[in-house]
Amino acid sequence: MTARLVLLVTTPRIAPGLLTREAWTGLARAHAVWGRPDEPQVVAVAEAGIAVLPREDGHPADLARDLVSASELGDIVWVGSSDGDPGLSDAIAVEVSRLPEPPEVELLIGSFDVPGARLLDVVAVMDRLRSPGGCPWDAKQTHASLVPYLLEEAHEAIEAIESGDRAHMQEELGDLLLQIAFQSRVAQEHPSDPFGIDDVAGGLVDKLVRRHPHVFSDVEADTADAVEANWESIKADEKQHRTHPLEGVPSSLPALARAEKYVSRLRRAGRDDLVDDAVATGDLGAQLLDLVRRARLEGIDAEAALRETLRGLESASAAGAHAEPDA
Repeated sequence: MTARLVLLVTTPRIAPGLLTREAWTGLARAHAVWGRPDEPQVVAVAEAGIAVLPREDGHPADLARDLVSASELGDIVWVGSSDGDPGLSDAIAVEVSRLPEPPEVELLIGSFDVPGARLLDVVAVMDRLRSPGGCPWDAKQTHASLVPYLLEEAHEAIEAIESGDRAHMQEELGDLLLQIAFQSRVAQEHPSDPFGIDDVAGGLVDKLVRRHPHVFSDVEADTADAVEANWESIKADEKQHRTHPLEGVPSSLPALARAEKYVSRLRRAGRDDLVDDAVATGDLGAQLLDLVRRARLEGIDAEAALRETLRGLESASAAGAHAEPDA
């Protein structure tokens, strides 16, 4: 029977011990299981009753030579380390190439990343940056000092989305995600009222489930309009503390976007008369507000429409700057 050397590879982003059936079967049948004793996956395997021969850190070439030699006695399983054991697979390839009858080398995937697993890496990196011994600049930031970056990254993400450049969009969404992770990490350190990224995510999940009863409960809403109406009704119940329809609209919104929010909320509240009164003054601001109302009735995002026009103007300006001068 051909000897086998099995490299058990797992993801560090899910709990140790959550392995596939094939992985547990391979571990149980192995002549010997090796691993680094301080690795969480090794600890989980040992706690499950499988003896693991400890192997301390050393040069990959030494480990490869010992693993290949041990495989002559029977199947050997190496429980991969969370750092991916850099250099080990190459060193094993060198070792087996020297043998007239080398063992079979098998890569056994014991666990896979689940969707969203890399978000755990974001949290871990942010924690490292913010903790003692991390980054001095990150360590001194506050909620307030980060606000300009949050605003800037939101605008840059919008610009990337509207550009249609997928790579740029991915990058800018990542920068925006950083701001959420950063603010949450700062909030975690509050001395009397802390909250962390799990609290932020948990609140979001609760809100999404609560506002989608047509998905998570027995409410019927078969069209986008019905879903929107149901959403607004639920939201109104949640926001009963508001004293007037425009309460809660951020004053930091660009004026056009803020006007759209005002027009929309007042219409839903049955207070179009307030918009009529404002428009009737006839000044420049009133005329702009009327344009916003007309755009909304036609299903046009006034802010986005203006941005598109400005992009066209910028492109025309750039093209003119590079045009050949008249002879």
